[in-house]
Amino acid sequence: MPENISAYFISDAHLGAGYLSNPREAERRVVAFLDSIKGDATHLFLLGDILDYWFEYRDVVPKGYTRFFGKLAQLSDSGVKIVWLAGNHDIWLFGYFHDELGIEVRDGSLCLSLAGKTFFLNHGDTVGFRPLKFRFIQSFFRNKICQKLFSAIHPRWTVRFALAWSRRNRESHSEKEVNPHDNPLVDFAKEYLASHPEISYFIFGHLHSLGATRIEADGASAEVVILGEWIHRCSFAHFNGQELSLHTFSYKGDRSPQ
Repeated sequence: MPENISAYFISDAHLGAGYLSNPREAERRVVAFLDSIKGDATHLFLLGDILDYWFEYRDVVPKGYTRFFGKLAQLSDSGVKIVWLAGNHDIWLFGYFHDELGIEVRDGSLCLSLAGKTFFLNHGDTVGFRPLKFRFIQSFFRNKICQKLFSAIHPRWTVRFALAWSRRNRESHSEKEVNPHDNPLVDFAKEYLASHPEISYFIFGHLHSLGATRIEADGASAEVVILGEWIHRCSFAHFNGQELSLHTFSYKGDRSPQ
């Protein structure tokens, strides 16, 4: 009997970012999408940078995201398998999401099978070509000692610092969109496919571009999907057990913050 699969993939919502014109509305958009899939979703994969900043302390977590977390809990409680792959903004995911929301948290890559198809998932920040400065910052953020030292600083200062860093980083980068069909993640996928011909789909976020391209390597073939983002286009991928497709979510809320 065919496996009943309805898997959704999103990335790069950057909820809580200081540069969002309407942070509350940005959260409502994502919540509305999650509400729209609750009737048929079997899996939900969050491929990083869903939150623009997150750091869990031993006894407390940052305020906010109440509607979003509540909807994730509802989906999880109803039996939807939710997996959150850390990105370079929500890198500090520890035990809260697993313990409180029933979400599986992963750092780095995840390879899994759905309905006989093999998927390679990664936010996109830990594979492919990465500038030396970026790799240094990533190793610093992932260092356990640095995390301990950071946790000793009062959140009043760390939150301000992190959000200011994010804003400056965004302002310093060009708004020109990366080609979703020709970029370091596609190059990585081609190289990886040559030694892992069982892969059917590579799915990444990180680039804020949207697109899918077919690649071949040593006789093997796969599709590379770049998920886009939820700051402007509200894009996602859906796998129905037979094929993967890209979509954009139409949100009609447009309500002001309350």
